[in-house]
Amino acid sequence: MNSSRPYLIRALYEWIVDNDCTPHILVNAEYPAVQVPQGFANDGQIVLNISPSAVRHLHMDNDAVSFEGRFGGVPHSLYVPVAAVMGIYARENGQGMVFDLEPAVDEDEDLDVDDDLPPDDEPPRPSGRPSLKVVK
Repeated sequence: MNSSRPYLIRALYEWIVDNDCTPHILVNAEYPAVQVPQGFANDGQIVLNISPSAVRHLHMDNDAVSFEGRFGGVPHSLYVPVAAVMGIYARENGQGMVFDLEPAVDEDEDLDVDDDLPPDDEPPRPSGRPSLKVVK
């Protein structure tokens, strides 16, 4: 199954904006491929205001959150992989969601096709309908 994180981020963003609050995301600034102004990160994390009035060209898809924003009056293009988003919340009341940390995935890493197969010493699982047996 696909990760639920990008769907939750988009839904919570919409819910926060619909309630006239200011959406902020907490980002792991050290996650691979994150593009944020490092001078504004603190302890490897950065909080970003992603309200419609604060950013331009906000795009949220299943891979990343990207937009243009200003830091100290200087424009920056930001790119945040969805796995680097640690939480999204409303600034006014703190309501939102915090996500579990996701390990960085190396895209060059080859996937082992046999990972889904049982080990050789394990008997194969029967296919078809499962059956239950009453034990007395």
